[in-house]
Amino acid sequence: MCGRFAVTTDPALLAERIGAINEVPADADRGPDYNVAPTDAVAAVVSRHTDPDDEPTRRVRSMRWGLVPPWTKAGPDGAPVSGGPLLINARADKLTTSPAYRSAAERRRCLVPMDGFYEWRAEPAGSGAKKARKTPFFIHGDGELLFAAGLWSVWRGGPRSDPLLSVTIITTGAVGEIAGIHDRMPLLLPENSWDTWLDPDAPVDTELLTRPPDVSGIVLREVSTLVNSVRNNGPELIAAAAPQPEQGYLL
Repeated sequence: MCGRFAVTTDPALLAERIGAINEVPADADRGPDYNVAPTDAVAAVVSRHTDPDDEPTRRVRSMRWGLVPPWTKAGPDGAPVSGGPLLINARADKLTTSPAYRSAAERRRCLVPMDGFYEWRAEPAGSGAKKARKTPFFIHGDGELLFAAGLWSVWRGGPRSDPLLSVTIITTGAVGEIAGIHDRMPLLLPENSWDTWLDPDAPVDTELLTRPPDVSGIVLREVSTLVNSVRNNGPELIAAAAPQPEQGYLL
């Protein structure tokens, strides 16, 4: 799965780098975020038409992380009410069959850029321990941004409320060294697949959903447990964890 990630690139700079239009309002830019968590606002890349007959163009938009299906009811405060878990991740093998995802999979596919994502490896429980300890890792590209496949949705709570854009990150089976940490990972797409994935006029390319991600440039780094708390947010979260001192014995 992907439950936490880091992104430090300014949306305007991101748009310039990938040939997109920046549509993220200045007041929605959170700045460098080393601990993006569910329900946070994130930047997502979509491809949309300005006019029905023109060529679609890439756009960077701000969205809430946690997909809100269009049929979700509004609460008394006008916010969406969901009785289930937040849809922060969508399994690649469920996109075309799940009612929550299949409509978005048809025409609302996106990319979620990130510096890298966090995953926790469960360690064997020690003697007398009530539960296993989990070791966090930061998984990132070698100097390059990662682009995870995603789906997005537009939710309207009422005639007087602004539309809510929301996004989910697609996951697939983990490969390479990542599989030694967790059995799932974001579906990472290379640049030569972006236009095919984003195309709003074409059906989803199922080959992209079943092809194992290329992780040849991926780096894994054990990091501090500071990332466990969403209250912590700074570059120290992605720094290598300090080595643990060797256990000494009294003679």
